[in-house]
Amino acid sequence: QVQLVESGGGLVQAGGSLRLSCVASGTNLPIYVMGWYRQAPGKQRELVATINSGGLSNYSEDVKGRFTISRGNAKNTVYLQMNSLKPEDTAVYYCTAPGRGSWGQGTQVIVSS
Repeated sequence: QVQLVESGGGLVQAGGSLRLSCVASGTNLPIYVMGWYRQAPGKQRELVATINSGGLSNYSEDVKGRFTISRGNAKNTVYLQMNSLKPEDTAVYYCTAPGRGSWGQGTQVIVSS
């Protein structure tokens, strides 16, 4: 069972930046696809971005041009650099390894106006 642990959330003013990190454990095999989802209060969980081990990435239209997903040099790590944050980006952000059916516990991001 793959375990995912996120870090890096917090409170930031609109226009600011945050960097989320996710580390996977419980496997010695490379995880092909890792990604980030988010869930705002009263809303469904939605895709933010995914990236495969070759660096091919996919973004939701809401974050394209502001967020950047990347894989770390260490195996099975993924980052989300979030710039030009907006209040509507406020949500719990979850790391996921879709092919393994794994989700992290989530990290809260709050963007104040």
